[in-house]
Amino acid sequence: MIATPNVSGQPGRDPALLKLAREAALPGLAESFATVIARFDDVLFDRAGTAGASQLLFLDGMRELRRRREDIVAGFRGHLARAWDALEHAEPLSAEATLAGAGGEGLSLVPEHVLESRLAVRNFATVLLRDWKPVLGRLDRRLGWIAGGLELNADSNPISPEHIGVAIHEAFADCELAPEVRLVLIKLCERDLHAPIGKRYEKLDEQLAAAGVMPQMAAPRRAAPRPPTPTPTPRQELDELVQALETESGAADDGAAPAWARRFADRWAASRGRMQSAQAAHDHAAEGPDGMSGNQGMLLEALHELLQQTRHVREDATSAASVAVGQQRPLSQREMMSVLSLLQATPSATLRAAIGEDGESLAQRLKSEVLSGATRLGVDPAQARLDPQDEDAIDLVGMLFDVMLDERDLEGRSRELIGRLVVPFVKVAMLDRRMFVQKTHPARKLLNSLAEACEGNTGESQAERVLMGKVEEIIERLVAEFNENLAIFLTLEEEFRDFLAQHRRRIEIAERRAAETQRGQEKLEVARTRAASELDWRIADTALPQAIGDFLRQPWQHHLTLAVLREGDDGPSVSEALALADGILEEVSEARRQIVGKPWLQAWHPVLRKVFASVGVHADGANAAIDSLHDTLQSIAESRPELERALPELPHVVLPPPPPADSAGVELGSKVDVTDFDNADADRFRGLEIGSWLDFVDKDGKVQAGKLSWVSPISQRLLFVNRRGVRFCVASPEELAVMVRLGRLRAHIDDGAFDSAMQGVIDRLDTKGATVH
Repeated sequence: MIATPNVSGQPGRDPALLKLAREAALPGLAESFATVIARFDDVLFDRAGTAGASQLLFLDGMRELRRRREDIVAGFRGHLARAWDALEHAEPLSAEATLAGAGGEGLSLVPEHVLESRLAVRNFATVLLRDWKPVLGRLDRRLGWIAGGLELNADSNPISPEHIGVAIHEAFADCELAPEVRLVLIKLCERDLHAPIGKRYEKLDEQLAAAGVMPQMAAPRRAAPRPPTPTPTPRQELDELVQALETESGAADDGAAPAWARRFADRWAASRGRMQSAQAAHDHAAEGPDGMSGNQGMLLEALHELLQQTRHVREDATSAASVAVGQQRPLSQREMMSVLSLLQATPSATLRAAIGEDGESLAQRLKSEVLSGATRLGVDPAQARLDPQDEDAIDLVGMLFDVMLDERDLEGRSRELIGRLVVPFVKVAMLDRRMFVQKTHPARKLLNSLAEACEGNTGESQAERVLMGKVEEIIERLVAEFNENLAIFLTLEEEFRDFLAQHRRRIEIAERRAAETQRGQEKLEVARTRAASELDWRIADTALPQAIGDFLRQPWQHHLTLAVLREGDDGPSVSEALALADGILEEVSEARRQIVGKPWLQAWHPVLRKVFASVGVHADGANAAIDSLHDTLQSIAESRPELERALPELPHVVLPPPPPADSAGVELGSKVDVTDFDNADADRFRGLEIGSWLDFVDKDGKVQAGKLSWVSPISQRLLFVNRRGVRFCVASPEELAVMVRLGRLRAHIDDGAFDSAMQGVIDRLDTKGATVH
């Protein structure tokens, strides 16, 4: 334990305490890193066994890790030592500037593997900063106190997660590792170092407090855990059906029961009074027809009854499916399959139009098309009707695709491609009704994957076009090859799943670039704001000669913005630029006091040349601009305004645009009160885990899922990306809370497109059922 006399009431640099704090922190952090690194070669060996084509990359990484282990640990230790040395010299090292490179790359591109490594260690730091925020806040203050009253933060504290992330980046920087292996190692560091580093933070915090460093700032007591809130027990009768489904599905390795099943079972049982006892549920669990259990059959039976109850409410009395039965015979399954195969190969213009419209029911259109198509087989449509079970299959599939096309972000080519699946899925529903009750059915798994690939895909990027091309290929093959053999769905689903695995790798890179771009934009906006405030503070509404005013508002402000962007608030170029502005304004004051004969601006020529160089003015151009400033000051001193000169025309330099002030992709409208939100919602968003998904609902009711990719350490705004890793929404916790109040944001339930659409079908049938009852 650190044992020193109490620190006095005022902050002051204490070398002894700094040394003892260093000895308490750095060796332990290096030891934790060395300990976890020693285990990683075994992890890479295990990964190689399941890495497929990348096996050799992981084996090479394992050998490199073993060969360079001491160098890796030395690189980690070396960065933390340099950061601590900087603290001891009262010049804290910026983790951000170090990670960006000593040369100051600004906004220039870096090699992709370096960018990935930087983003990975930043994500590592974000997790630690979030999970150890209270103790890190205390350490910032305590270390800053004994370092002479410095204000430390995540960027300047030498043992902060940001600096540990930089140390990890530099530890692996010189190793010959494949990019995917390097990212695996950083992710392993995030997993295995999280707890050890947190414990070392807490121990150091306790030691500094015991040594008298700001002892009043004690660690807060941890609140006693709340007793678990008892969950109300639902009516046993309503749960039995779905619980039995879940049990038997798990036993059959079919996954959970459909997500919509519990809510529907509740509605059905409540409306029909079918309260099943435990014994009855057990009796029904025997194997039913079509390979379904009794419980699955019960669920479908209930669904069919609800369809029958609501059919006359949903359909026009004059529709083709609701004509009087009379002596009409039902179409046989062979006739139905023949008609559907014709529609599958060559969909009619009216069916294609129904897919492209929001108003017409696909189920209605499909039934009309089937009865009309029967004439091509020599069947008199006046003497034929649909079998009730076939009609239910068309209703369910038609409504399912209606919901999917209405509620998901499917437009243009995406909508057309998904619409081509309607007829094949009607055939599946007729051949194998288990599609509706088995979550792992290959047909529904294929639909989930295809819908995910199409949702929000406008084909703007090359990756989106490649993905859409593969979707089109899969659907073309399904339409061309599917007769009555369901094995084609399994084959195509496996093929598309493998393709998506490769595509997701590109999505991860796009997601990291979106975060890096947003970080750069926010840093630029902070630099702009700082430069503008420095200028406003100096000149406000002061009337300045044109040349002086133009110089400060254009090249000087641009130069200061770049200096803050590259070096931070207190870099040497920033101080130099601020001194230049103060010096010029002082010389303006001297000129107005008519001090004649002074060599105007002579001391500032070197800095002036730097400023003009930052906007692309060099040599003779810079000399001419400086002469204009000189002559302007001379004209003021001599009271000869005719000698005043304007700056020569300068190149037009434009920095990248600032980040948008409101949510991207989400329009709330100008009349929304952005102060009206629930603080509990805002707090929940502040603690949202990276990787969490939310559903964003646009003004037309379209739903698009967004993944939390990054949280800005500058503005605390949250960056969400869509399923292709493209920036979708950037908003503060308060803005997100407003969206919740407006019904524009909700929790995301990742049940896949099929289950989500089935839930929508049940909701629509519920509404119609209420009309019936």
